Amino acid sequence: MSHYEYATPENFLGLEGDLASYATAKVVVLPIPYEATVSFGQGARGGPRAIINASRQVELYDREFDCEAAYSYGVHTLPALAPHTAGPEAMVDAITACAHEHLSAGKLLVGLGGEHGISSGFARAIHAIHGDFVLVQIDAHSDLRDSYEGSPYSHASVARRIADLGAPILQFGIRSICLEEMDYIRSTPDTTRVWFNDEVHAGGHLPELISRISGKKVFLTIDVDGLDPSIIPATGTPEPHGLSWVQTLDIVRTVCAHAEVVAFDCVELAPIPGMHSSDFITAKLIYKVMNYVMMKA
Repeated sequence: MSHYEYATPENFLGLEGDLASYATAKVVVLPIPYEATVSFGQGARGGPRAIINASRQVELYDREFDCEAAYSYGVHTLPALAPHTAGPEAMVDAITACAHEHLSAGKLLVGLGGEHGISSGFARAIHAIHGDFVLVQIDAHSDLRDSYEGSPYSHASVARRIADLGAPILQFGIRSICLEEMDYIRSTPDTTRVWFNDEVHAGGHLPELISRISGKKVFLTIDVDGLDPSIIPATGTPEPHGLSWVQTLDIVRTVCAHAEVVAFDCVELAPIPGMHSSDFITAKLIYKVMNYVMMKA
């Protein structure tokens, strides 16, 4: 039989064989190309496909761990979850059911958005399986409105819906916020802690983060607009003076070292044709988070 060269499979990181098998992989990636409540720039529905495509070019060797880390845990890429046409609440219900199935299987579940509203479904499933957890959110926006444009399941309300589950909310990089959100933050100091972007730039935030998450279960959600747009410009609502790559990794590394991350997602990448840097950097960030979670000593 003749030998043919085949393209890298369309799996996260291009893994194949046992490394990409659901039965043996310890990490499961769920693409959710959903975009229904975004309020400015469009295109987040294309984020999961762009991330997976770019990830196939990410080098697997991680110098921090001195190994090709993915080979030690494996990653299975699920088919994309179809958007639900009945509305945002129905979509959250669908995500909850799907996330519950894979979390119940003992996998580290990684969501690829799509808009930030998808995180509500992950949170519901986490709460059903793991009970109490803490939300750690990297974002330019607090997403703490009780509703936005008529929907309590808007991307701008996702942290508020997660707070409804009783989860403490820890946010980093916030630099665009409304008065309703500020009032909520001031009224819930024991359960809502926001490190605005200037506070992260000033430093000194990690010791308090450790004290709030130590020994607890964590759902980590990363909106790519939390990073400065000079790093990832391809997002619907970019805001200036965001987090650096190093600041972002410092937060993630600290969370993974001191808590149990049971799931994480990365949302709001809106690919720009011909500008693939954002896609690649987002894919590299997701792989790095996987490594921090899975290679924990």
